[in-house]
Amino acid sequence: MFDLKNRVAVITGASSGLGMQMAKAFAKQGATVVLMARRLQRLVKLRKELERKGTKCLAIACDVTDTEQINFAAQEVEKTFKKVDILVNCAGASKDFGVLDMTDEDWQFTIDTDLSSVFKVTRAFAAIMKKKNYGRIINIASMYGLVGNTAISTVAYHSSKGGVVNFTRAVAAELAQFGITCNAICPGYFETELTRDVLNTKEFQAFANVHVPLKRYGKEGELNSAAIFLAADESSYVTGTILTVEGGYTCV
Repeated sequence: MFDLKNRVAVITGASSGLGMQMAKAFAKQGATVVLMARRLQRLVKLRKELERKGTKCLAIACDVTDTEQINFAAQEVEKTFKKVDILVNCAGASKDFGVLDMTDEDWQFTIDTDLSSVFKVTRAFAAIMKKKNYGRIINIASMYGLVGNTAISTVAYHSSKGGVVNFTRAVAAELAQFGITCNAICPGYFETELTRDVLNTKEFQAFANVHVPLKRYGKEGELNSAAIFLAADESSYVTGTILTVEGGYTCV
């Protein structure tokens, strides 16, 4: 099960963090991988690493808030591979302030990067999927798209990720007629190069002991199985699902 050989998987935010982890996971399952992010040098390094292991790979520099760059990337992928089977919307960034301190500019930056980008990328690549009557769209939202929190004030991030959650349901309903599924993953606290220093502190461990039933953060690779499951041929009857991977954070 879950063999992705002969499938073309497009992953945004693939230059670091969860996007890079999932790119490696999809490659391991046999998929052809398209790496998208702003930092081309990092993508090229990852592309060479995957190619040495036998993966067919394409790296494309793309700012996911820029419609022209997204459309160009979609054209390049279709021209190269003639199809897109899987799309993982993983790119994102945020300005973390509360509602009383958030500026219009910081709000708009977060909405553009974490929500509008998902719409724009999905629009471009779902149009390619429609031609083959097949597709798997996986949106990386967040457990903060489902609940509030008292650890950090980040109102725009909560709002954008909540938008991704219901965007996922809307797209699932709309595109089902074309054989395209759309699901979201809501990760909790995961170790990446950006979060490692914060997560490996006594303060976070004390927080996790109270708020996370498994009493720890997610380790590298622990999100991959959820993405592979949703991307697989065998998951053809799974759409509009919001899958939490957060150590139980939202169940208490």
